[in-house]
Amino acid sequence: MQKTALIYSFNTNRTSIAAKLIQDAFGKENIDLVNAEDINEKKFLSYDFLILGVPTWFDGELPNYWDEFVPALEDLDLKNKKIAIFGNGDQKGYPENFVDGIGIMADILEKCKAKIVGYTPVEGYEFENSRAQRGDMFAGLALDFENQRKLNKGRIAKWVEQLKKEFK
Repeated sequence: MQKTALIYSFNTNRTSIAAKLIQDAFGKENIDLVNAEDINEKKFLSYDFLILGVPTWFDGELPNYWDEFVPALEDLDLKNKKIAIFGNGDQKGYPENFVDGIGIMADILEKCKAKIVGYTPVEGYEFENSRAQRGDMFAGLALDFENQRKLNKGRIAKWVEQLKKEFK
């Protein structure tokens, strides 16, 4: 049976809220919650499908727990891994680097030959620039708790249905 991990920092408020909604939409029995602050290469590779919670910190940076794992991640061969990324950003407070964390992580994973899934449209967001943008899509699910909180549940539900198809 295929195993799916939802990896995020258990110490983050908004990412944790989103992760719980994702877990509920998938079904609690179908997904393992893994603390990103405790991740290692062996555990990362033990899953067939991965969903990563990668919020954007400060002016377009990865959170330090992901940043610390990047050197290990860059040494992994992720050729047969399908990986989806979601992240929080603030499109009004930080319009020049909205959800950059998603894009930074996608770039790293693609260099390791992972297949990024779960692309979502940029339509419905107002921002100046994003490293997560690939044409008219984001390389994952962009959430904005600051300005569009009411849209998160619907966006998550739609995204999970998309992932269920892409993870096959």
